[in-house]
Formats: sequence, structure tokens, C-alpha cells
Amino acid sequence: MFWLARAIDMREPVVLVVDDSADDFQTVCMAATHACVTMPITNAINADVALAMLDEAAAGAFAFMLLDFNLPGVDGLTFLRQVRQHPVHARLPVVVLTASVNPRDRDAFLAAGADAFHVKTVRLEDCLVTLAAIFARWPGTAGVS
Repeated sequence: MFWLARAIDMREPVVLVVDDSADDFQTVCMAATHACVTMPITNAINADVALAMLDEAAAGAFAFMLLDFNLPGVDGLTFLRQVRQHPVHARLPVVVLTASVNPRDRDAFLAAGADAFHVKTVRLEDCLVTLAAIFARWPGTAGVS
């Protein structure tokens, strides 16, 4: 398994994955390993857990957030709007990674302040490529060659 095995050291930035799917989180961790990302990755299974994590963390604690649209309870779009109003983490880069291919969803997320919008692919190989590109793009996660 590719779950993060060590404790999160909040002195170094962490990638926050807000997704209720254990399989999707495992895929993110697998992609990070393949991309030589050494930054810790943590998972929040819903918006409430993620908001509690943000409330407890200092500025700069998170490198960026990977956010799913379909979450139990508060959906990803509503949660993104909450993040953009957060007193400490309003400027946290947020990358939406969702199964939605609806252009209206993409437009709504970008209008709400998402930094990027990517569609989850069904094929694992394609998903790993997408995630590798995300890790190469966002702060502090580029792997060492």
C-alpha cells in the first residue's frame, strides 16, 4: 500500500487531499512515489475534517490541496468557497481533481477560486500521468531527478 506511513511533521509543508475515496487517496500516494515526491501527504475524508485541519494549522503548513467535488456532507465547491474565506489559508493553492466532466462544474470551481481543475480518469496509468503533472506544477512537490 502507498498510504503515508509516518506521522505528519507540520514543520514541513504537507499536501492535503480532500477526498472520501481510500482508493483515490492511495492512487495519489502512488503517483507521488512514482514522481519522487518526498513531501508528506495527508487525507481528509470530508470538508468538516479538512476545515478542522486548516483551523489547527499555521500559514504555510500545506503546500497545496487536492480537492474532490463529490464529498459526503458539504460538497467540494461549497468547501472551496469556505477555504477562500479562511483567515489563514485563503490563498492556499487548490487543485480540483474530480470525476465531473461538466464544463459548468469546471467554470464554477474556477470562479470560486480554484487554481486548477483536472478530471479523474478511469485508467490508472492516465491518472498517474495527470497526478505526476500536478505534482510537478505545485509548490515544493517537484521530485528530485
